[in-house]
Amino acid sequence: MKTVMVLILLAVLVALAGAGVLMLRKSRESDPQGKQMARALALRVGLSVALFLLIMLGWAMGWVRPGGLPVGG
Repeated sequence: MKTVMVLILLAVLVALAGAGVLMLRKSRESDPQGKQMARALALRVGLSVALFLLIMLGWAMGWVRPGGLPVGG
């Protein structure tokens, strides 16, 4: 379960980087970069929502547990 969460998080970062690259690239008149960038950002949002729901499901089912930071002594 944790591996799936990490993979989805990496996919979110890749989609964000792709949108950043498209934003910095010069757009051509025949192929506007705005639509591609909007799709990449929409994909990032969708993956982020899916990751959140997966974390909530995993917590409710007991697959993942909140660990927090260890309190030393």
